[in-house]
Amino acid sequence: MNEVHWATLAGYPLLALLQVLPLLGALALLILRKAHLAVAVGRLFAVAELILALDLYRRIDVSDSVMQFAERLDFLAYHAAADGISMLFILLTALLGVLLAFYGMARQQVTPVHLLAVLLLIEASLMSMLTTMNLLWFAAASALQLALIGYLLWRWASESEEKRALSRFLQYQFFAWCLFVAGAVVLVWSHADANPLSERWSFDLFDLLATPQIGKYQSAAFYLLFYGLAIRTPLFPLHGWLPNSAGYGLVAVGPVLLLGVKVGIYGMARFLLPLTAEAVVIWQAYVVAFAMVGVFYAAVLAFRQANLRRLMAFAVVSHTSLIVIGLFTLHPAGVQGALLLAVNFGLAITVMLLMTGYVYRRTGTTQLDRLGGLFDRVPFIAIAFLIGGLALLGMPGTPGFDAVHLVLEASIETFGALPTIATALGNVAAAGFLLWAFQRAFLAPRPRDLPTRRIARTRSMEYAVGGAALLVLLLAGFYPEPWLQLTDSATQALAAHFSHD
Repeated sequence: MNEVHWATLAGYPLLALLQVLPLLGALALLILRKAHLAVAVGRLFAVAELILALDLYRRIDVSDSVMQFAERLDFLAYHAAADGISMLFILLTALLGVLLAFYGMARQQVTPVHLLAVLLLIEASLMSMLTTMNLLWFAAASALQLALIGYLLWRWASESEEKRALSRFLQYQFFAWCLFVAGAVVLVWSHADANPLSERWSFDLFDLLATPQIGKYQSAAFYLLFYGLAIRTPLFPLHGWLPNSAGYGLVAVGPVLLLGVKVGIYGMARFLLPLTAEAVVIWQAYVVAFAMVGVFYAAVLAFRQANLRRLMAFAVVSHTSLIVIGLFTLHPAGVQGALLLAVNFGLAITVMLLMTGYVYRRTGTTQLDRLGGLFDRVPFIAIAFLIGGLALLGMPGTPGFDAVHLVLEASIETFGALPTIATALGNVAAAGFLLWAFQRAFLAPRPRDLPTRRIARTRSMEYAVGGAALLVLLLAGFYPEPWLQLTDSATQALAAHFSHD
């Protein structure tokens, strides 16, 4: 694996600025005292971060599989670089940052200035995770992100159920983080043991790939790293924290930050697959078997939910399973499809969560038996929710269509027709429960205790936020070539760690 220094590609360290700019924005918000000015400045920093990400995309060489814009500070073990895979997630993160900055807040316990500052800090941690080539930096940025999201969830918690959901979230995520760190230590230890002449341990991806690997340690490292990332993803049967966390507390902001950017999937592609390639091949069938069960398990439970937010939580589990199946085909098309599907999933679930947040602001509930008749008052919110659901399913005209096609094509070649058909049927079941939820929430008869006059019409900012998200979603769906080109070389290089006879 080779890399190109940033100085040969740009006139300034792009990756460092992507990480520092949100930090500067958060600091500016803490200094400013006028709320309206601070909110404007916070949104300006979010937009500037998106512009910076677009500049990175403009400069990156999509035909080259090497890591680009490399930056190093050896005394801090700082090593950042980017390729087509990380570029895909960087663009998504920057876009979600802008959408959330303009989305606002659902309750009054946190001021808009306070919320924007935390959002910018979370965005900085995500950018660090997506650009670092060091396992410990990835773990440290992950810990910061989870702590900040936990803080947001805590500030919104006002009932005992919400506090229990927060406690469950923290327990699961702390355990997952510990597993990941333990896996990194085992991996580095095994490489140090294989290279006794080395004077220091290195958690750097390039150093680890250049060192001989010992098979007897790989399974232990794979187990720890995979379970740590699978809990974050979340993958069946390690998803127990999600339904409770989704049912209480934040309606959109926290869930978008947790689920919109699939850092668990990114971590598997960046570190797990190349560093534990031998163990991945050994455990491939078991991972895929659990994922296939998860597709159906989550779909069945989704039909049993009375709360729209919990229903979407099980939709996340179902579609995450499909992404993992694509990733673990270890086939170039399957890996590329899985990563594209992860980004499509992030956009789609963001649209659905934001629209659900707007519904909650109007009704004070997401219980399906308390909703209904909303289409007449807020047709844009209803249509946006429906388009997000269709995108989640990979319908034509959305970026998920080509991604699902690539995953299923690779799955047939790797696992055969029957498992692939079963997985596709699970996606059909997901279509059923998402359309059922749309009908219950927007088209069913309105409850008597929800008079029409209480339902406010769609506001201009809601049109802007929802319209921007839909525009990106549909443009990516009808014009997928740039995203396929962006990820082609990088996914080919990733799949090259595995033989394809």
